[in-house]
Amino acid sequence: MFVSKTDTLKTLIRAEQFRKIEMAFRAHFDLSLETIDLGGKQIPSHCSSDCQPDFCKLLCSTKTGEKRCIQDRIRSLRMAFETGQPYSTLCHAGIIFSCVPIMNNEIPFGGIFLGKCLSEPFGPAIEEDLKKRLLGLRIQKNALIGATRNLPVLSARYIHEAIEFLFIMLYDTTGLDPRVIQWKQQKTLQQSRIGEIIHQQKVTDQPEKYPFHREQELLAKVKIGDKTGAREILNLILGNILFRNPGQLNILKVRLVELLSILSRSASESGVDSDILLEKNSDYINRVITLETQEDICVWISRALDDFIDSVYQLQKSQKDTRLKPVLDYLQKNHKYKISLDMIAKAAHLSVSRLCHLFKEEFNSTVFDYLTGLRINRTKHLLLSTDKTCMEICFDSGFNNLSYFNRTFKQRAGMTPTQFRNQTKSL
Repeated sequence: MFVSKTDTLKTLIRAEQFRKIEMAFRAHFDLSLETIDLGGKQIPSHCSSDCQPDFCKLLCSTKTGEKRCIQDRIRSLRMAFETGQPYSTLCHAGIIFSCVPIMNNEIPFGGIFLGKCLSEPFGPAIEEDLKKRLLGLRIQKNALIGATRNLPVLSARYIHEAIEFLFIMLYDTTGLDPRVIQWKQQKTLQQSRIGEIIHQQKVTDQPEKYPFHREQELLAKVKIGDKTGAREILNLILGNILFRNPGQLNILKVRLVELLSILSRSASESGVDSDILLEKNSDYINRVITLETQEDICVWISRALDDFIDSVYQLQKSQKDTRLKPVLDYLQKNHKYKISLDMIAKAAHLSVSRLCHLFKEEFNSTVFDYLTGLRINRTKHLLLSTDKTCMEICFDSGFNNLSYFNRTFKQRAGMTPTQFRNQTKSL
């Protein structure tokens, strides 16, 4: 039995899922949604009731106009699939519209269209442009102008925010696999940035030799886990290679194999297991050698860079967790007693300054803020499970001052200890 891509799309995105997406989207943006299949045709069950403004209805009332609209949709879908990101353009009539691609892994199924609008208020210039674009279509002029006047006027920023919001909502709600589309999106963005770097070198007309100093900057970023900074430096290196050796993929591959070895060595110096790194490095080198386009090679090395940084980060986190575990154990066992920073640091074999630094870095909190939280949790338990007085509970939880205890409890719980006991027990 033949199953069309339209039927498959309906299975991938159920009607109730589309309604959920539409409701969330329209709570933020006053725009309708229109789901289109690969043939450029509308899927009515997955469209807003007002997805076609009068302007579009007039155009599609003629066979030629309808054919042009379908062609516009198909072209937009192709561009969105190729770039891996939402695509905005002008239709054959000069109206702005946008497309969010629907893909599951590497398979395209269609797109959701939105934002049929003008970029500026209707005026003589738009009217003249409209006449030229729609020459030959048998549409009543006054009706067309009236429908055009009724189109919303939206800024580029508003449209960009809308399609980015919809893109996230679509893949979060449906559970579609976004890995391929994310790969294409990363490739598009990276090539755009590399293009800017190459253009800058052309403008200055002073192409530098291979930037070995950039490699050192890159290694420094890897060691501190700075992905954003590392990617920017990597793009500078890639831009230099591509500018100096346009179209020479073998030179690009040789340089990147060298760079992979340097990244691997840097991660090893940071303490990552050398056997794991050797395996990773071997896999990446074999993969780079098999890639056949400049774009795929650049994205792949960027992914490898992320992987090396993640390895270093996980090691550092593991080491940090190991160093802080004695601290957490000590606080859990002794929070009801009077303890000092010196006592806590000694239990973990750390200096006080190192203890405070690690704790702040890991929990974004001071040691005593964390300790106070443990004590407040204990007081809540005692307030609900015993008949002890607030004073008894205060001293039994590690607080040595009743006034301070009452003030701190109210700050944390939003009410006094007595109010907490009475309100919670009455529930």
